[in-house]
Amino acid sequence: MIDLRSDTVTKPTSAMRKAMAEAEVGDDVYSEDPTVNRLQERAADLFGRESALFVPTGSMGNQVAVKIHTKPGDEIVIEERGHIFNYEMGTPSVVSGVVVRPVASADNSGILVWKDIQPALHIDQPYYACPTGLICIENSHNLAGGSVMTADNCRDICDNAHSLQIPVHLDGARIFNASAALGATVKDLAADCDSIQFCLSKGLGAPVGSVLVGSRDFIGEARVWRKRLGGGMRQAGVLAAAGLVALDESPPKLAEDHANAKRLAEGISELPGVSIDPDGVVTNIVIADVSGAGISSSEIIDQLRERSVLAIGFGTKIRMVTHYDVDVDGIETAISAFQEILA
Repeated sequence: MIDLRSDTVTKPTSAMRKAMAEAEVGDDVYSEDPTVNRLQERAADLFGRESALFVPTGSMGNQVAVKIHTKPGDEIVIEERGHIFNYEMGTPSVVSGVVVRPVASADNSGILVWKDIQPALHIDQPYYACPTGLICIENSHNLAGGSVMTADNCRDICDNAHSLQIPVHLDGARIFNASAALGATVKDLAADCDSIQFCLSKGLGAPVGSVLVGSRDFIGEARVWRKRLGGGMRQAGVLAAAGLVALDESPPKLAEDHANAKRLAEGISELPGVSIDPDGVVTNIVIADVSGAGISSSEIIDQLRERSVLAIGFGTKIRMVTHYDVDVDGIETAISAFQEILA
């Protein structure tokens, strides 16, 4: 099967498997796992921060950050297609007791700028209004087709937010993809954010895990909330070892995934009833609108599966994500499958 459902489906590389088998381990709940500690130190160094925390999932990392930055009754502002809002099961309200205020990006790119955010803020409002407690941004933006936020844009949001005493959390699940697309370091892309979460198990290809990055005090509190949410792992070095390999070997390969995504977008954009702008595909996510194809997205998904291609449909759209387990030949096979179904 050519699995384009997500970049979470990758298999660990041989180097990752070897590192996992040979990992030096200890009890991470006691902060005694040396491999986990090395991963956390490496992540903090990459982002130029004081500390970091290995967590089982990106959702947990995001939700721990929301909990620490806010208090019950606060409101968090986020782009309307943001992962924290759409695909984390309402956890901001369940765990943190906060309201989510979704905001549309004016240019429909999914990338917020300050003029999009400012009208949604509740600052110095009457006591019966929900005060804005946090701004959440996403880079790259999953549901917006992998669009990316520049370092200057992020800095402008953070500068304005901090002038109002509002913290900013970056959901950087695929920030290494954004880094590859923009030619900027992850440190620069997240320079002024109060906390960052990035995934090891998406484009970087590790089997499990994400990392939450921030100040020493923030991570100290995050460790408490990770445990409260059930994320305290013991000999987690066997997982962290794969994460260390992923940080070493995967970022240079991401440009290949981006090129494959661009080729996929170009190939299907020529088909009748498919709406997608290949120039807008800058990372590894391809989202095509098939509303004009005369066949539903679910039917296309079923027929793709019959041709050994896996994708995800939602509404009138189909999402495909490239990764290191799908090569150029796999992309051409996927394009041919679409051609058979739609041409």
